[in-house]
Amino acid sequence: MAENRTSKIELNVELDANRIPEKLHWTAEDGGITNEEAKAIMLAVWDAKTKETLRIDLWTKDMPVDEMKQFFHQTLVAMSDTFNRATQDEKMTATMKDFCDYFAEKLELKK
Repeated sequence: MAENRTSKIELNVELDANRIPEKLHWTAEDGGITNEEAKAIMLAVWDAKTKETLRIDLWTKDMPVDEMKQFFHQTLVAMSDTFNRATQDEKMTATMKDFCDYFAEKLELKK
């Protein structure tokens, strides 16, 4: 029988005097990431008891708006891919991808 393992992901948030994130670092040793700096983090956790999504959305005060737009677009695309893998709902996945294309077009992210 296979032995259970524990894998740890750690987020560290350095705040200014007004509790605004100045620096974000994350570690995921199983993924080869050690104390890497990030400018934004979005974390969603499903609470099965309350049937609610709990969220932590953080970004540093020096996160450029154009990069935030790219971050949102890439996150939406990744969510579409994850939705497809989790549900195999091709029709809704295509609708989500259409929205991602629309989002990118309106924000002029496509080159």
